[in-house]
Amino acid sequence: MICVCIGRGRHRHMIAEHRHLVDSGAQLVELRLDYINGEVNLKRLLADRSCDVVISCRRQEDGGRWTGTEENREMLLRSAIAEEIEYIDLEEDIAARIPRFGKTKRIISLHDFDKTPEDLEDIHRRLAALDADIIKLSTMANDPHDNVRMLRLVKQSIIPTIGICMGEIGIPSRILAGRCGAPFTYSTFHHERALAPGQLSYPEMTDVYHYDRINSDTEVYGVVADPIGHSLSPIIHNAAFHQLELNKVYIPFRVPRENIDQFLRDVLELGVSGLSVTIPHKEAVVRSLTKIDGAVRRIGAANTVVFRKEGIYGYNTDFRAAMACVDRVTESDAEDQRLRGKTALVLGAGGVAKALVVGLIRRGAHVVIASRSLARAEGLADQFECRALEWSIRHTVKADIVINGTPLGMHPNVDVTPFEKPYLKPSMIVFDTVYNPETTLLIKEARQQNCQVITGVEMFVRQAALQFQLFTDHQAPTELMREELKRATGAVRY
Repeated sequence: MICVCIGRGRHRHMIAEHRHLVDSGAQLVELRLDYINGEVNLKRLLADRSCDVVISCRRQEDGGRWTGTEENREMLLRSAIAEEIEYIDLEEDIAARIPRFGKTKRIISLHDFDKTPEDLEDIHRRLAALDADIIKLSTMANDPHDNVRMLRLVKQSIIPTIGICMGEIGIPSRILAGRCGAPFTYSTFHHERALAPGQLSYPEMTDVYHYDRINSDTEVYGVVADPIGHSLSPIIHNAAFHQLELNKVYIPFRVPRENIDQFLRDVLELGVSGLSVTIPHKEAVVRSLTKIDGAVRRIGAANTVVFRKEGIYGYNTDFRAAMACVDRVTESDAEDQRLRGKTALVLGAGGVAKALVVGLIRRGAHVVIASRSLARAEGLADQFECRALEWSIRHTVKADIVINGTPLGMHPNVDVTPFEKPYLKPSMIVFDTVYNPETTLLIKEARQQNCQVITGVEMFVRQAALQFQLFTDHQAPTELMREELKRATGAVRY
C-alpha cells in the first residue's frame, strides 16, 4: 500500500487533494498538519473522509513546518486520536507522553536528514519499546549500501516496519519497501511537491513502478548510473514488463563511482537479476564479470549485466544497437565492408562513442575522434589505432558520417549542437545518440541540409529491447517502448 503525503497551506486545498487521490485509487493518505496556515480545524479535514488517514505534525527539526508551541502540537495530536483517526505518527521523544486510545494505530517514527545511522538496530529496539503498532525509520542515504541495511532491517523485524532511505540514492528503498514486508511506503501528491528528499509522486509509484503489484517474488532489475535522474529506462522497461504481465520491476540505482564494487556485492541481497549500466560505470563493472560477450571483450565496456546461477554475465547492447542503426541506413554490415574508405567523425570519447568506434573500424571506415578532452580522444584513438584531433578543429574533417556521442543537445540544453550547420553536407549520414529530445538541434539542422539521419530514440529503443530480451528471454514490445519513450520526452501527446 502507498501512503500519499499531502501538505497544503489551506484546508480546502488539502481536502480537495484528498478527494482527488481517493478518486485515483489511493487507500491511505498522510495529512501534514504542520503545513496548515493558521489554526487547524481537524473536524473539517477529517469529515466524510473516504480512505484511511495518517495524521502527523512535524517540527522543523524533524523536517516539518510547525512553528507553534510544543504544548499545542501535542494537544493537536491527542485531538486527532480522539477523532478516531486510523494512524497517528509520533516521534520517539513524545510517544510516551501521548498514550494509546481507541482504535488508532501508533506509528513511532524517527527522521534523520543527515545520515543513515550505524546503529539502526538499536534505534529500532528503542522505538519498538514505545508501544508501537508500526515503526517508521526515515534516514538520509549517503551510500547505496544504506538501502541494503534499511531493507534488511524491515525484512527481519517482527513489528511491522517502514524503513525508507531519503535522497536520490535512497529511491530503491521506497520502491522495494513492500517487497521486504513494510506495511506501506510513502509518496507525494505531485512530483514537484515532494515533502521529503527523494520522494516519488503517486502517479510514478502506481503508473511507472506498479508498486502494489510488487511482492516477495518480484524480480528486480534496474539502471545503475551517477547521475540517474535523467534516465527514462524505468519508464520503458516497466511498461514492457507490465504489458507482458511479468512479475518484474525496473528501478533507478544512483551509485557514485567509488561505490560500484560494493553495490555489485549487494545486488543479490536486493534481489537484483539484471542491470542496465551507464555513465560512469560501463568500464568499471567489467572487472566484476565472470562471463562476457565478444563486444565487451573488444570494447572493454559493458552496458548490460545479468546475474545467473552460473555467474555474472556482461553484454554491450549499445554496440549491437548502434551498428544496427548504421547498417540499416548504409545497407551494409560487418561482412560486406561497404563503409571501407569512408570517413567517420565520432564526437566524444565515452562508452557509446567507444562502441561506435569499434563497429565502424570493423566495417572498414576511417575513424576520427574529437572530444572536448583531447587526452580522452587520444587514449581512445591509441587503443583502436585511429586518429584523434582537437575539438576546436573538428569541422575540418571531410566526414561521410558524423556521430554525436556526447550529451550536447540533451534536454534541457536543447539549443546546443556539437556540429555546426554550415558544415553539414547533403551526402552525410548524421547520427545523434541523444534521445531526449529526439529532434535535437543537430538532427533538425541535418534534415534541413538533406542529410540522412539516425536519431537517438532509434538507438535507445534497440539497445533497450536487446536488454529486455537478455533479462526476460522474451521478445521486447519495441513499439510500446518507442511510444513510451516519445511520450516521456514530449514527442507524443495523448
